[in-house]
Amino acid sequence: MYVVTGAGPVGWTIAEQLADRGEQVRVLTRSGSGPDHPLVEKLRVDVSYPAKLVQAFDGAAAVFHCIHGSAYRAKAWAAELPVAERVVMDAAWAAGAVVVFPESLYSYSEPDNTLTESSPREAAGGKRGIRSALLKARQTHAANTVSVVAGDFFGPRARMAHAGERMVPLILKGKTVQVLGSAEQPHSFTYVPDLAAAMIAAAQKPELWNSVLHAPTGPAMTMREIAGNFARSAGVPEPKLSVVPGWLLRALGLFSTDMRELAEMMYQFERPFVMDSTASQAKLGLEPTPRADAMAATVAWWRDQEAVAAR
Repeated sequence: MYVVTGAGPVGWTIAEQLADRGEQVRVLTRSGSGPDHPLVEKLRVDVSYPAKLVQAFDGAAAVFHCIHGSAYRAKAWAAELPVAERVVMDAAWAAGAVVVFPESLYSYSEPDNTLTESSPREAAGGKRGIRSALLKARQTHAANTVSVVAGDFFGPRARMAHAGERMVPLILKGKTVQVLGSAEQPHSFTYVPDLAAAMIAAAQKPELWNSVLHAPTGPAMTMREIAGNFARSAGVPEPKLSVVPGWLLRALGLFSTDMRELAEMMYQFERPFVMDSTASQAKLGLEPTPRADAMAATVAWWRDQEAVAAR
């Protein structure tokens, strides 16, 4: 039996993939949401409370911890994420289960170089420093853990993403797509089902526990390239792009907390921001989904969402 905390794009996809393989899955959320499947048990559980996890984790072989902060702000992350992860790791250790975390590229302290599993993860300050601290806390905890790093998301259910609701629905409607920093810098994007598959594979390979892996991720694309790929997959004209320059976000950040939080990450979009997953792919026995297939599945999902919204 496997436990998944959270039912966002990553948690939902992990639960679906496990259930489709015939595995018993227990999804824990505050709302009781999750995939409808006979092998998926959906429980209303706030994972911040240790007492509620004892029974929920009983019998679990692995816990996929896919819950994020309540807001995209360093203050919220610092207040919520370390406590929640420690509670989950404590309960998983008691249950004898490995904890598998999805992880971002934020902690990498030399982002101008191609990012590999051996690149330094010593970023400090703000959201980047919080991610570095979380990785260190996992390394020092008694529980077995494994962190699987991904680039920016795209794919079914990846709504709040640069290649999600800010891009695909606009392309389908023939509207201009607004991008940050630059439309011409290479940037790594990870297909969410590939991240889910990598997390599941890592849970089943004890020799990979207590390490940091990279999810299978295809060649980097510029914002113009990924938008054009979506358009070609959908059979619609290539979209027009408008660019929000970094200096403007930084200026707005003087007056807006949300803009300031976004401006902190502009280095990812003003310069090349590329990850390499070759070493982890060899260890996991996985490859990225072919780009054309991933694009087609993403476009199909967004079209389904548009059709539902139009009813």
